[in-house]
Amino acid sequence: METTLLRSSSFLAAELSPIFLTNFLATTVLVIAAALYFHFRSKGIYLIDFTCYLPPDSLRVPTSNFIEHIEISGMHDRESVDFQTKVLERSGIGAESCMPITVHEIPPYSSLKATRNETETVLFTIVKDLLSKHKINPKSIDILVSNCSLFSPTPSITSMVINKFGFRSNIKSINLSGMGCSAGILSISLAKDLLKVHKNCLALVLSMEAVTPNGYGGRMKSMLLPNILFRMGGAAILLSNRKQDKRIAKYELQHLVRTHIGSDDEAYQSVFQQPDEAGHVGVSLSRALLRVATKALRSNMSELGPLVLPYSVQLRYAWSVICKKLWFLPSQKGIYVPNFKKALEHFCIHAGGRAVIDGIEDSLKLHKEDGEASRMTLHRFGNTSSSSVWYELCYLEAKGRLKKGNRVWQIAFGSGFKCNSAIWKCISDIDPTKRNAWSDCIHFYPTQNDTLN
Repeated sequence: METTLLRSSSFLAAELSPIFLTNFLATTVLVIAAALYFHFRSKGIYLIDFTCYLPPDSLRVPTSNFIEHIEISGMHDRESVDFQTKVLERSGIGAESCMPITVHEIPPYSSLKATRNETETVLFTIVKDLLSKHKINPKSIDILVSNCSLFSPTPSITSMVINKFGFRSNIKSINLSGMGCSAGILSISLAKDLLKVHKNCLALVLSMEAVTPNGYGGRMKSMLLPNILFRMGGAAILLSNRKQDKRIAKYELQHLVRTHIGSDDEAYQSVFQQPDEAGHVGVSLSRALLRVATKALRSNMSELGPLVLPYSVQLRYAWSVICKKLWFLPSQKGIYVPNFKKALEHFCIHAGGRAVIDGIEDSLKLHKEDGEASRMTLHRFGNTSSSSVWYELCYLEAKGRLKKGNRVWQIAFGSGFKCNSAIWKCISDIDPTKRNAWSDCIHFYPTQNDTLN
């Protein structure tokens, strides 16, 4: 026994020699220093500002003009005209929404040049507005991300912008296409990932959809719907990971969750570009779209919930799931839907159409006023695809609804099928009198009909 103890004490003495202790302390100090560095360094993604495109009044498409136009153009038979008229009158889209100039021509003129002109008009305007507002030299932009689902020219859209504004040669530019209406949040996700890797950078994100080349001239009702819903628009968003920009930024990105359920055939085919039997190419919106969107949202919520909801709400949800699984509760009772209003103050639901907004409100158990920004955006600007959630945030700013500390949930849906969520925290006092895309008409909203219907 004594021999064993002596051997143990000799071993410990050898291990705890001055050299060992010195190395141990040095390693501990380095670990603590590294932990403090990673803890205190700037890790935030800040939204400095954003701008939404405001089309000129000359491009407005009142319902009467739209109907008269499709009748005179001769592209559609009587049944197709009547269908589009009926849907448009119930769509929730108002008389102020706009389409590009070529769509106003009879017959509508679609070409590569015309589409390029629409894209340049929208993007050049908003980029110039955003950079000049903050006196930012284009050469200070480090990252450029653009998204436009159905127009992917050569050179790319990012190249158009680089050429126009003279961005520097080592800018990191990425052009996304085919991502649908959820691409705006997807672009933010990509920019966020790049900003996590490249320090002290400014990122410019551009979101739009080209309307010019995508008019459908056939008879399939599922393909006629995009003719009615989609309108001209776009948004430019300026992001930063520089610590000094936090004091001038409007928002800080809290969470971003992306969901893709394309492995399901019904979801994959719910928004699908294809030719009809006569060879007319269009985007088909299936009858299953709302069901698919709800399924994608439910999956997205299951990942987002633990990030934002209070523990009490999470426990109640978990308990309802357990009861449903183990004790076979009646189907009519259903699983508890978490109340996201306990964690989030504002909601920007993709303005895909009145039925989409209604469906998401029902799924989230929201009140009509929670979907106001979405309904009013649909009424004033129509479905502007990936930029719609930015028009909605712009609406909340113009109304003076956003207060420092508030959190906003942007919810976007897109082909594939995808549901993407972004949670932004307001970190500054937003001045509602600052000019934006809503300034000229914000006093008319909310409109009574669109609030109640």
